[in-house]
Amino acid sequence: MQAPDPQPHKGFLGSRAGLALLAFLAVAGLLLAYEHRVHLFTGNGVLLVLLLLCVGMHLFMHGGHGGDGGGDTGQGRGGRS
Repeated sequence: MQAPDPQPHKGFLGSRAGLALLAFLAVAGLLLAYEHRVHLFTGNGVLLVLLLLCVGMHLFMHGGHGGDGGGDTGQGRGGRS
């Protein structure tokens, strides 16, 4: 029987570099939203809704990567079997 790993693998977002990247992106997003608040909250509501719909469709309706089917196996056009 093997001893359990004392430090489980957290992945990139659990590392110090990943947390720093998340903090940087959060601050950059807030500054970008602050600088463009006039465009976001007045007059361009249709554009904001369109942008949010595109992001939502990509996140929730994409179907994921590497699921069953839909992947290119390289055997379609001229690929070797």
